Parts: sequence; structure tokens; C-alpha cells
Amino acid sequence: MHRRRRTALLLTAAIAAAAPLLTACGNDAHPGAAAVVGGERITVSQLENRVDEVRAAQRAAVPDEAQYQQAIARTGSLTRDTLHSMVLDRVLERAARDAGVRVTPREVQEMRGGLEQQAGGAKALEAAWLQQYGIPPQRLDDNLRLQLQAQKLAQQLGTDTSRPEFWKALSSASKDLGVDLNPRYGSWDAEKSSRVDAKTPWVRDITAAGAPPTL
Repeated sequence: MHRRRRTALLLTAAIAAAAPLLTACGNDAHPGAAAVVGGERITVSQLENRVDEVRAAQRAAVPDEAQYQQAIARTGSLTRDTLHSMVLDRVLERAARDAGVRVTPREVQEMRGGLEQQAGGAKALEAAWLQQYGIPPQRLDDNLRLQLQAQKLAQQLGTDTSRPEFWKALSSASKDLGVDLNPRYGSWDAEKSSRVDAKTPWVRDITAAGAPPTL
């Protein structure tokens, strides 16, 4: 009898401890998803892997523990910012596809070559992109392709990425796709095609008037 009571108490304690997690997942229409874009899930695991890539790159770039902790402190919103970028990447893909915009691997390499020359080499460019934008080296080409996509989409619309016409196209794509964020990562404003509390710009300086950023 005592053993059964003790077992019941342990189970009760375990359920109570798990309750917040069960509630967070149980109320989610898409369990295990950090976001759902166009019916496709960005899983929590995928998001965590992307964040881990950035942290690993920061660790490699800053071997000193104190400096590494400072880097983490400066990027405290990294998880939300990373998800924001992952969602907007899909929104841009949709807007670009609807407009018939394509970016070739050669265009990406040409842009990268120019940026490397300005930065002082491949490693310097990778370090700058990691520090300024939280993009790890293995994601640099993907990011440059998306920046070129944004630039070419703006040109197709007869505008640039700072103008309302460009963001209207992204807003339309965002609405067409449908974006549903897990509440733990914030909420989505389809009109602005942005996370409500986002502070980090997603379209980089690189797209403004086709100019590379100051590194």
C-alpha cells in the first residue's frame, strides 16, 4: 500500500513538473513547430540547429571565454531573430517566385567575390557577416542568394528594398502563405511581414541600391 502511494506521489510530481511543457505543446496547433509557413513546419529542432551553428561559429571565432560570453550577451535574441529570418526567407522565396525572379549560382559567387575583395579576404567577410548579422560561414552563400533575390525583386517592382512597394510585395506573399509562429517566439504581423517585436533588420545593407555594406 505504501509502495503504491509512493509511486502515485512520484507520478503526480512528475506530471506537475511537466505541466508547463505539456501546456505549451498541447495548446499549439502544430506540436513541435517553431513556426508554420505555407503549411510547412519549421521545427523547433531545425531552429535549434541553426542557432547552434551560430554559437559554434562564435565560439570558434572568439576562443576567450569572457569575450565569448560578451558575444552571447550581445545576441541574446538570437533564437527569435534566427526564426524571423527563416520565416522571411520563405516569404521572400514566394514573392520572388511569383514575380519570376531567379538568382543563379554565378551571380552569388560574383557578389561574394566583390564582398571578399572589399572585406580583405574570405575569412574577413565570414567574420563580418557573423558579427554583424549572425550568419555562420556555412550559411553565407545562402544568405547572399536571398539578399540578391530581394534586390532583384525590388528592381522588378521598379523600387528598392527600403520602399513600401517592396514590403507590400512581401506582405502579400506573407498573407498568401499564412505564417503562424509558436507563441513562445513572438507573434507575426502579416501587414509588415515581420515579427511584431523584431529589432534586427532582415534585408541587409547589401541590398540598398545594390551596394555592399561597410565592413
